[in-house]
Amino acid sequence: MIVRPHQHWFLRLFDWHGSVLSNIVFRLSLNLLMSLIAIFGYPWYSTFGIHLTTAPFSLVGVSIAIFLGFRNNASYARFIEARTLWGSLHITQRSLLRQIKSIRGLSEEQVQEFTGLLLAFCWSLKHRLRKTDVQVDLQRLLPASWHSKVLHHPMPTSQILLCLSEWLAQRRDEGLVSDIVWQSIDVNLNQLSAILGGCDRIASTPIPFAYSLILHRTVYLFCTLLPFALVADLHLMTPLVSMFISYTFLSLEALAEELEHPFGTAPNHLPLDALCVNIERNLKAMNGDTPLPEPLQPDANFNLT
Repeated sequence: MIVRPHQHWFLRLFDWHGSVLSNIVFRLSLNLLMSLIAIFGYPWYSTFGIHLTTAPFSLVGVSIAIFLGFRNNASYARFIEARTLWGSLHITQRSLLRQIKSIRGLSEEQVQEFTGLLLAFCWSLKHRLRKTDVQVDLQRLLPASWHSKVLHHPMPTSQILLCLSEWLAQRRDEGLVSDIVWQSIDVNLNQLSAILGGCDRIASTPIPFAYSLILHRTVYLFCTLLPFALVADLHLMTPLVSMFISYTFLSLEALAEELEHPFGTAPNHLPLDALCVNIERNLKAMNGDTPLPEPLQPDANFNLT
């Protein structure tokens, strides 16, 4: 995620990092090439009575703009839902630790064990969504008594959730947790399960491919033929106007593709590493652990991962 300090409006016009311009600069160069072909080829093909007007492009452009709006709304809704789920994860984990720490009779080691399971769940979910190696963080956070059940499991995040339930059942069997308290804590464990399911749904069910493909082809066909409709009236100004219009459509499509998968590491994706560190800092602070992990900061390109 791009995290920038406040900028003057004029300086923002020239921002490169965090914009989608870097992803579409090659595609814009193709539009420039088509504009040059239209300019130098116009004297030749105009002798055949070929004259492409801007009227059909006005109609098609309005339709593309509407569908791009729907496409971006669908992608942004996935981003907002993903952000909401991770916000709920933070709230639920703090609530669970608060409930556990309020139970009389628990030892400090048992509280630390439960905290380790919570943190392992958080980090393993991040690795699950980004398809990265989870072993280092599991070794760092997972209590030793649970290593055999989690480290070599094909679905460690789901297994950690089961371990949390087993830990709670053990305390219930020991008489430390009453049925009412157990039920209250189990509600929050169910919330963790719902968050896991919601994240999996977003990660595994993209927007229908045919819908994206039709819009993708229409945008590129529009941007390819546009210079031939503008050249009769604009002449040497054709590349400037054509590239500006193409930039609008291509950037919106590129942004929609990026937001469709909000759990990655692109500039406009969620900063899952920073969110996990923030959760870890909060839970350890509740336990009085020191020193706390340092919060992640944006890199030189203002990107917070």
